[in-house]
Amino acid sequence: MAHAIVYNTFGGPDVLNVIEIPTPVPAAGEVAVSVKAAGINPIDIKLRTGMRSSKPITKPRRTGSDAAGTITAVGEGVDGLRVGDDVVIFSGHGMYATDVIVAADHVQHRPPQVSAEAGAALGIPVGTAYQSLRSLAVREDDTLLIHGGSGAVGQAAIQFARLWGATVIATASPRRFDRVKELGATPIAYGPGLEDRVRAAARGGITVVFDAAGTEEALDVSLAVAPDRNRVATIVRGADAAGLGIRAFSGGSPTPLSEQQVAWRTEAIPVTLSLMAAGHFSVELAGSFALSDAAEAQQLVHDGADGKVTLIP
Repeated sequence: MAHAIVYNTFGGPDVLNVIEIPTPVPAAGEVAVSVKAAGINPIDIKLRTGMRSSKPITKPRRTGSDAAGTITAVGEGVDGLRVGDDVVIFSGHGMYATDVIVAADHVQHRPPQVSAEAGAALGIPVGTAYQSLRSLAVREDDTLLIHGGSGAVGQAAIQFARLWGATVIATASPRRFDRVKELGATPIAYGPGLEDRVRAAARGGITVVFDAAGTEEALDVSLAVAPDRNRVATIVRGADAAGLGIRAFSGGSPTPLSEQQVAWRTEAIPVTLSLMAAGHFSVELAGSFALSDAAEAQQLVHDGADGKVTLIP
């Protein structure tokens, strides 16, 4: 038997429980994976609490979309993957588990230079950052303002933008300035006077804004400093974006991602893995927890862990 984390009602982290599940068997087009690490994302917590709307719970609900592990079985019609391959899983379902089934097109080979914990930390953060910056057409002559630069998505966005030649200014708390600088961005503290600090740091002006914070301050400053609202996007305040005249990518947006945007999110995974293998992209890890400690791990993420938190089944 395998084990998985489920919840039967919306609520606090205490609603998470470990249950036994049948050892999964892949159907055509799928692979079975023994999970070595599962990434915890803020959306997992929003869904568990009911903060992000979802269907009513009618049976034990699994959680988690990102993981890394080793293939244990391959379904009919799957090419390029075999038993024993180390892989990264993205856009999966129920990844807080010892063993999972996933569509073959939602896995990528994991290079030996990338740990299971780092691989499990990639899916949502790098997919979101890569797609958002591609959608905003960030290029080398841009000066990009990122709100929430020290978070997982913000860190990924800094690294992509710098690799593409853009100048990056990122908001963060002062205790996180060193990490933001390490990634190649100019850190500035959020709080009163933020607009003035942004203008002082960007003498030539801001050309594009990526909001991963969602605060009123972040939105107000974004609108004040960006000359083109079509190059301002939020991944947090999607429901408010249209009224502000800015763009939104998920984050509660009523407008779904386009086929191209979904393709970019998929493309981000092999791109990032190649960069990591070459030493050109890094992931900050905050620590790992046993599967049975998923409640504690989610609480740490909710409280603002410095880096990605993972589960080790």
